[in-house]
Amino acid sequence: MYTKFFGFTEKPFNTTPDSKFFFPSSKHTEALNSLVYSINERKGFVVITGEIGAGKTTVSRALLNKLSLNTKVALITNTHLTCKELITSILEELEVDYKPGTKQKLLSQLNDYLIRQLSADMNIVLIIDEAQNLTNSVLEEVRMLSNLETEKEKLIQIILMGQPQLKAKLENIKLEQFKQRIAVYYHIQSLNKEETRQYILHRLRLVSSNGFEDIFTHEAKNALYEYSRGIPRLINLICDSALLSGYIYDSKVVTEKIVREVIKERDFSRTPDPEPVKEQVEDIKANTHCCIDCLHYQKCELKWVRGSKGLEHLCCFSCPNYIACGIKKLEKV
Repeated sequence: MYTKFFGFTEKPFNTTPDSKFFFPSSKHTEALNSLVYSINERKGFVVITGEIGAGKTTVSRALLNKLSLNTKVALITNTHLTCKELITSILEELEVDYKPGTKQKLLSQLNDYLIRQLSADMNIVLIIDEAQNLTNSVLEEVRMLSNLETEKEKLIQIILMGQPQLKAKLENIKLEQFKQRIAVYYHIQSLNKEETRQYILHRLRLVSSNGFEDIFTHEAKNALYEYSRGIPRLINLICDSALLSGYIYDSKVVTEKIVREVIKERDFSRTPDPEPVKEQVEDIKANTHCCIDCLHYQKCELKWVRGSKGLEHLCCFSCPNYIACGIKKLEKV
């Protein structure tokens, strides 16, 4: 929607993990290097934690691009599994032609497969995302998988990635044996203020087709950091919405005012203002139309500026969900 307006080749702040947009902060780079080292050296067990939206999944996607050709990966993202379902999922991810049976029979088939892969000089990696959701019994099953080894090396490298609750869960005395198996542990911290600024520029630079990269003002970036606390996912959400607002305002510079407006709309506990802020009336052009779906239609003083772009009947910022409303209306144009 706004990509052509800003001269982007694609949206710079999608929330889906994409290794292309991997930002090499000191924290994320160290986490990535720890994973590569552990896999190449067949260390067996690695645990990576981080807050929600800290970039764990993006690190795992970047990891896949760094692995050698003799590495096969089983990626498990659904962690609400029983022990048997976990083993079945691993076999299916590795594309093993297995015969259904008891958990023990499945384990035996997995072990046979791993031995064959080792003899062919293949390294097998199991990545379990959102591992904090695993029950203690399934975590114990994962530990048992780490027992699959020869006299010299592990048959499978296991990486658990999850929120801080995973570390807390591993403190359980019942999982002491599991904890002792962890060869590498790393916690991904949030970005600091300077890293947040560089993160925004990094993503804009990757999609800019016209050399115009510094779209967010210094004050806007400060507001972004203040709200997001340096968490990449929150940065992406606010930046994406702010760019949409910039497009709608016909402004190729995203100001602090725009960012704070977007942040305000994300505050779901806020009661929407009954009327638009008076100072914003000065920015509004004439000959516009207010969206009749808006809750504030009857007392709207603005008769919304978006109509000046030839896109009539769009909600203004007084609407509790004006961005989603705007998208829905624009799609009809």
